Parts: sequence; structure tokens; C-alpha cells
Amino acid sequence: MPQKESEIARLIDHTLLKPEASREDIQRLCEEAIDSGFATVCVNPWNVSQAAELVRGSEVRVCAVVGFPLGATLPIVKEFEAGEALKAGAQEIDMVINVGALKSGQEALAEADIRGVADASHRAGALCKVILETALLTREEKVRGSLLAKKAGADFVKTSTGFGPGGATVEDVRLIRETIGSGTGIKAAGGVRTLEDLRKMVEAGATRIGTSSGVKIIEQLRGANPAGGADSSGASGKY
Repeated sequence: MPQKESEIARLIDHTLLKPEASREDIQRLCEEAIDSGFATVCVNPWNVSQAAELVRGSEVRVCAVVGFPLGATLPIVKEFEAGEALKAGAQEIDMVINVGALKSGQEALAEADIRGVADASHRAGALCKVILETALLTREEKVRGSLLAKKAGADFVKTSTGFGPGGATVEDVRLIRETIGSGTGIKAAGGVRTLEDLRKMVEAGATRIGTSSGVKIIEQLRGANPAGGADSSGASGKY
């Protein structure tokens, strides 16, 4: 587990995905990410161009979600959406797996769905993370989904959208790590709100954390005692 503030900050994707996010909200998100040294700002495709301009010249990258939050859009639409987000300045893509296809045993379809976005991401020099939405899956489906993501070329397997019935759990992160081995990243997202939450996820095998509470986590690390609730970005506490 990293101990330095800068190392912990670089684990965090500072996230704002609520549909009503304003330009002012995105500006605040980006300013917080630069001030804290987070890995990325994670936003909806509509917000990518603004975020890319705001973080230009810093080490903060822009992460865009694709097929979000249901994963049920057509593969060609996901690939197109990823391509447009990449053109707008995204450097990482978090795509939602076709959950229904996975649960129906349509593994070839689910794999092709991932591969289209992963290939588009890699052609642009970007990373691709695949969201399983673990709260909707059985243990066996989590294993199959993780293996499909790895086989299709994903750089990370991500637990959750933060908009489903449940978020990241230590057990799921550990299961994914046991399944995919050490060569692929894991992003724990959904319900990671405190420094202790972050530590548990990292100890279980997570290499990236998606949260709207990044500022609060850094304040906790500094020994502060901030008020509870959402951080100053106004992001959804559910995430």
C-alpha cells in the first residue's frame, strides 16, 4: 500500500458522472484533481472536451465512460462513442460490459463488444477499462467477465458503475485479482468514500480507485477531519 500522499493521489480517478453536472461543476472537479494530483478526472463524454482543456499542461488525464451506465447499447455505438471521446481529448475509456450478453452465455458477443472499444482506445494510445457491474453477477459470471475483458485486450477490469445496486467489495476485488493475475489492472469503484475504504481495496489488489470522495480521502490522509457527505465537487455520493 503506497504511503506518500502523491502516490495515493495517483491511484484516484476523481469522478463526476451525475447527469446534471454543470460546466462549473466540471471546472471545480478539474481544479481539485490538479491541486491534489489525482490520476484522472472521470466524466461523461459530453464533458470531455471541457475537462481536457482544463487539465492541459498537468499530469491529470481525462477518463470518459462509454455505454454508461447500462452497457446495453450496440457494440458499434460503443466503439463510435469511444472514438469520439478520444478525439475530444480522453486518454482513458471506462466501458460497461454487455451484462445481458454475459449472463446469457453469449461470450463471443461480449468479447467482441469489449474488443471494439479496447482496440479503438489502443489505436489512440489510450487505456481501456471494462466495467463488470459486479453486483448484478454471480461469482462464476464475475470470473467469466474478468477473463473476457483480459482476453479482449482490456488494460483494467473495473468493478462497478456506481449507479447499480451495489459497488466495489473487497471480496470481488480479490476474486478478480485471483482470476486475471498480476498483469492487468483493477479499478475499484462504487462506495469507496474513505481512506480506510481505499486501503482495503488496494490491499485486495486494486490498482486504481474510482470515487467522488477523492478530496475527502486526501484530507483524511493529511489528518484533517472534514465534514461528512459528498466532497466539494458535488458529485453523487453513491459513486
